[in-house]
Amino acid sequence: MSARYAQGAAHTRSSLPSDEGVVKSRNAEMVQEEYIGHKDRLLHAIDSAKGILGDLRIFNKESWVVRYPQLNEQPTNTDCSSPKNRTHLRRALSFPDDPTFQAEVVVKPARKGMTRSMTLASIADAEEDDAESEHEDGLHSVHSSDSADFHVFRLDLKLGAHGSSTSPASLVSQLEKSSIANLLDERISTAVNHIDKLRARVEDTSSKVLVTGDLNAGKSTFVNALLRREVMPIDQQPCTTAFCEVHDAVAENAGKEEVHILKEGVPYSIDDESTFVRAELSDLESIVSENENEQQILKIYLSDTRDPASSLLSNGIVDISLIDAPGLNRDLVNTTAVFARQEEIDVVVFVVSAENHFTLSAKEFLTNASKEKAYIFIVVNKYEQIRDKAKCRRLVLEQIKQLSPATYKDAEDLVHFVDSAAAFENGTPSFDQLESSLRSFVLVKRSKSKLAPASTYLHHILSDIDLLVGANAIVAESELKRAREDLSLSRPIWEKMKNGREKLEDNLEAVEEEGATTTRSKTKDLLTNALERIGQGKLGIDKASLSLPSYPGLLGIWDYAKEVRRTLLASLDIAVKMAEDEARVTTTTSVNRVSRLGDEHLPEGVERPRRVFMPEAMFSVRPDKGSRKKSQRAPSGAVVAGGLHGLGIGLAQRPDMLETTFFDVFDVHHQFWMKFGDKKPESEEEDAPVSALSIASVGLGALTMVGGKTLGARGLIEGIMRLCDLFENETARKWAAPVVGAVTIGLTAYFIMELPSTIPRTVGRRIKASLAREADERGADAAFVDVHALRVSRETRKVLRLASWDLKERFRAAMEEKGREVHGAEEMERKAQKAVEWFLQTESRAAEVRKLAELKSA
Repeated sequence: MSARYAQGAAHTRSSLPSDEGVVKSRNAEMVQEEYIGHKDRLLHAIDSAKGILGDLRIFNKESWVVRYPQLNEQPTNTDCSSPKNRTHLRRALSFPDDPTFQAEVVVKPARKGMTRSMTLASIADAEEDDAESEHEDGLHSVHSSDSADFHVFRLDLKLGAHGSSTSPASLVSQLEKSSIANLLDERISTAVNHIDKLRARVEDTSSKVLVTGDLNAGKSTFVNALLRREVMPIDQQPCTTAFCEVHDAVAENAGKEEVHILKEGVPYSIDDESTFVRAELSDLESIVSENENEQQILKIYLSDTRDPASSLLSNGIVDISLIDAPGLNRDLVNTTAVFARQEEIDVVVFVVSAENHFTLSAKEFLTNASKEKAYIFIVVNKYEQIRDKAKCRRLVLEQIKQLSPATYKDAEDLVHFVDSAAAFENGTPSFDQLESSLRSFVLVKRSKSKLAPASTYLHHILSDIDLLVGANAIVAESELKRAREDLSLSRPIWEKMKNGREKLEDNLEAVEEEGATTTRSKTKDLLTNALERIGQGKLGIDKASLSLPSYPGLLGIWDYAKEVRRTLLASLDIAVKMAEDEARVTTTTSVNRVSRLGDEHLPEGVERPRRVFMPEAMFSVRPDKGSRKKSQRAPSGAVVAGGLHGLGIGLAQRPDMLETTFFDVFDVHHQFWMKFGDKKPESEEEDAPVSALSIASVGLGALTMVGGKTLGARGLIEGIMRLCDLFENETARKWAAPVVGAVTIGLTAYFIMELPSTIPRTVGRRIKASLAREADERGADAAFVDVHALRVSRETRKVLRLASWDLKERFRAAMEEKGREVHGAEEMERKAQKAVEWFLQTESRAAEVRKLAELKSA
């Protein structure tokens, strides 16, 4: 832009002898037409840039948290022989809210018609030809005009000294993305407000020229010299706190020369006298002198009778307001006011004393103003009083080169060394040339003086947008790549888990049902066999540590029957325990199958169930309220296991089962029904031989039946009377002795020969009958074998159901977690894809706006 301005200025000087000749040769209509064309394009660019910023704010709030990039120097070993390495500058791209993100980018030098750009180092390295890598991947392109940093969107995140983990700078690096995004949004909002001011300035048909500088630099004298009349007080003191705006009285105030003192806080309107106070032009010095401690804005309307070709105010092209500002180094308040006012200024004329050069406040102002306006018109006043003029010129130009590079490049037209006091009195060639250059800059090259600041600001805004969009496009592509990688890993697992969930549940149900059925069947077979053996007088289970007691003889027959009962009951308890042990083995196998199903269906990385199966814990009596309620207490107070029906382990400890009776020695009912009944137990053989014991048993059985029907005293007396009647018969007395003898012999043989083997069968049969009788009393489902088969299978089912539930829950949690991963990755993929497309579109929009904002040479 500066080069084009210099060429245009050179062409003007070579074609015509002076700017006065240029103005004469180019009429006002042509100048206005060219200016309006530039202005319309710039207004369109301003509106488009504002639209991009508005969309950026919306996108930042609703769709994507825009990250704030930082570019740091990346020291690399480059090969000087390689032109690629000579032209590329590596930088490390990072983000203050995410110190873990690091990407190496390459900053490429500017080319003709293009801005400087940055790309990912990997992409730049892959391209051998710089020309082809100009836009090889727009998503990775990050543009920058003259640096790899922000101009307008720059955030000052360095709040404290570095090197300490507790310093504010370190704390800023830990801010959330949304926090920095909010700071960035505020900066964008400020930029939008400034763009609105720029638009108002561009639409304004007048041009504002701000004359400022350090105190005592000769600003007022310079303004008087431009006006060719003494208007501004030049006593150095009075006009240091007021903004004196000089306007053309003919064009703006009906030719009347006067001063309008603006009222504070009221918008000024020349047609509304309530917004200002009128004063005579001759009272200007006293007005500013009396209010030197107050900041005032004075509108001064003057009539310049000079020819339009010579006058700056009455130029016939555009309305000009010449503003004499307070000195910068008077105090901080005045300096701040000048800084704020320069935003609405089209041209800055900076007056510097040749004696003092640039002070700190002057340097700060020029640096800030150059960022937006690029070109500053600089007047080095009191130059004629300097003895070593060459040294003064060299030092001033060196300072300008540092403060405003664009101004330095066009120093011949924009930097003038004059003496305003001498020019006001007699006129000087140097001041005439200054005035001609200023008129040319303000009027002829109005597109540069008035529109260039807006164009420069737009250029910086677009450069910041490109940097912001490019860096976030890199992040978006990184997020998109990571999301797709995550999906490629998690989605197949999730789909497999969804498809395998029903199969897993079916397999678990099958394992549970098979385990419970197996334990129930084994328990039923084992206990049925044991119960049959008990009924035959054998031990329910063969075990070396358990055997029937030895027969002690007739004197110990009662204790023998009691011990036989206890031993048989104990064998049944052992059979039940063996059934439980078998159930433990079956349950362990089934639990292992459940674990294998978990290994088969649970994806890698998912923690397996930590529950450890302890087979010995099965069938244990838990000391809780529920188990105490379900347990049955024996009369002795001991807790007997076996559930609701009182049947189970502990038969050998139940007093009612251990109670021994006379029928355990001789079961009269059984013997009677065996001989005279219609049905015989299957355990007894039908062809048993008739023996004395059988005869005695029949007799005793008959006696028992008779005795059973003759209960009571009356029955006993009748029985004795009948017996006496029987013995009165001679035949009966004849057979009495043989019968008594047979009975005696049978009883003796029975006690001596049959009791040791008969008692176990009798006791076993009675035990079996007792258990069957209890089952009949409680219902068919309460049989000893069925109860234990159900109990054991329930315990197995409970264990397997718990293991299955644990696996199902872990599988469900894993599937939900994997589902969240998939949905999160899909959402990130969608957002990242949308962001990549949006950033690419925004980059294209910014490129179009950049073309509109470029100003053609005048």
